[in-house]
Amino acid sequence: MTQSAIISFLETVHPYDTLSKDDLVQVAGVFDRREFAAGDEIYHIGQPLEGLYLVKRGSIEVLDPSGGLVSLLGPRNSFGERGIMRDGLAVTTARCIEETVTLMLPTTEFKRLIANSPAFARFFSRGRGAEGRGADLTTQKVADLMARKPVWIDPDASIRTAAAKMRDHHVSSLGIVEDGVFQGIVTTRDMTNKVMAIGLDPNSPVAGIMTRDPVTLTPDDLGSDILHIMLERRIGHLPVVEGTQLVGMVTQTDLTRFQAVSSASLVRDAAMAETVAEMAEVTGRIPALLAQLVGSKSPHEVVTRLITDIADTVTRRLLALAEVTLGPPPVPYLWLACGSQGRQEQTGVSDQDNCLMLDDAATPDDMPYFAALAKFVSDGLDAAGYFYCPGDMMATNPQWCQPVSVWRGYFHQWVSRPDPKAQMLASVMFDLRPIGGAVSLFRDLQDETLEMAAKNSIFVAHMIANSLTHSPPLGLLRGFATIRSGEFKNHIDLKHSGVVPVTDLGRVYALIGKGVAVNTRARLLAAEEAGVISTSGARDLVEAYDMIAEIRLENQARLIRSGRKPDNFMAPSDLSDFERSHLRDAFVVVRTMQSAIGQARGARR
Repeated sequence: MTQSAIISFLETVHPYDTLSKDDLVQVAGVFDRREFAAGDEIYHIGQPLEGLYLVKRGSIEVLDPSGGLVSLLGPRNSFGERGIMRDGLAVTTARCIEETVTLMLPTTEFKRLIANSPAFARFFSRGRGAEGRGADLTTQKVADLMARKPVWIDPDASIRTAAAKMRDHHVSSLGIVEDGVFQGIVTTRDMTNKVMAIGLDPNSPVAGIMTRDPVTLTPDDLGSDILHIMLERRIGHLPVVEGTQLVGMVTQTDLTRFQAVSSASLVRDAAMAETVAEMAEVTGRIPALLAQLVGSKSPHEVVTRLITDIADTVTRRLLALAEVTLGPPPVPYLWLACGSQGRQEQTGVSDQDNCLMLDDAATPDDMPYFAALAKFVSDGLDAAGYFYCPGDMMATNPQWCQPVSVWRGYFHQWVSRPDPKAQMLASVMFDLRPIGGAVSLFRDLQDETLEMAAKNSIFVAHMIANSLTHSPPLGLLRGFATIRSGEFKNHIDLKHSGVVPVTDLGRVYALIGKGVAVNTRARLLAAEEAGVISTSGARDLVEAYDMIAEIRLENQARLIRSGRKPDNFMAPSDLSDFERSHLRDAFVVVRTMQSAIGQARGARR
């Protein structure tokens, strides 16, 4: 095959068609033409790779570690890049189905093109992670926003001494620390309202006017958390703690160099809403927010987190209004979300999944109150656009409005006697996240359940089997397995066939590693840190998840901009060749990881 013939061929293959003439000539000169017979292995999993392969003629099957088919490749398809970009070793096996001709680009030349050609790098980079991930307030870590040397004082110090210290350090708040343990906070407002206004003796201990156990943040929280908490709770100072130690302070003044994004204004409006109609007006702006965030290239995990924060605020506001209407609760309670809200992964279309845990002091006479509270909040959520759960996984279902002891019994039964229904319920409930009320009701139960479930190998095996019920929509011949009939014929479901398979894997990894995170991306990263999955496997899966989740959001934003309601269905034809190629590669990664965990399940038997 002459060099001119190779050049002519490469000019029809992306991303080679973006190379300059000089680069194209150089690349064509180093490609190695290789011929294979039907049945020949081009490489085997674990073998060192010589370079990137490009199919000129014929067809290739790509097999996972267990020998399962993950992809069929034809002319103009490339393969081998995952191994090269990881550690140089093949992560799959490539075998010829028929007589095949390939062009092999040596690894050194492949890496040169990755380094020097942005289009080439974008095409072969599995994640679009760094691209477009701006550093505005919402995506900044609290560690980058806080005052790193917070000013503090002992609780026994006098109010006068505290005021002088605030004056001398030009600060509007002080942390209260005793023996290295953070106790509370005092602000200039406390000085005004609790000292001057009532004539309190300035020689009194500052502990008498401090706010004990205030809302705090950690250095790893997001800037959006600062905005949302300040706006919802109408406070201007937030201590930053690690364990019991005060490590920083964030105030409204610290945020003046940033602009508050619209998600914060929606949280503010939801927190101040007096009626369900006002909340519905707020949530009606979520589609526009989603389109704006996607358009600004915000990472998917930030977009879904901001949107979920609005749902959380609406829920807490409804709980507050319910207590105004019904009176104070007879016993402490906790409202929890599960599903996408529980995982902080809500998009432009969400139903509600929730439950109520009650203090064990609750009596049968107390249940009508909580039934009324559940109806008030669930009806309000539905009116605000979070439609009723089709599976009735809501606090209005008496089964999901019970004392903690009953919930403990539920989890014990599901874990000790796993069956398909138990697996479904357990999968939902492992995504629980407290929203409003007495968080302590759930904390011990969560730890107990994780410990009990992780120790039960039969339950873990059932959870793994359950996680394999959703498969990526991979078809043969480099295509997608689309829906065959109905309204969404020739579409793929980016929720149930896209993100759900990864969500299921993340849940299993969290169970095996006894991780308390409920967010899918956080679960994957925690699983890597805990050694549940390898660093390379975690990296591939996170990047695949990022690709799928971002395309899902982009599809929803596209529908919103066209004046339609967002949904989870997308026609592959709406994507460019570039996007289709990489979306399919992402699905291949997910299927490979499913195969790996399926093998692990077999080994546990």
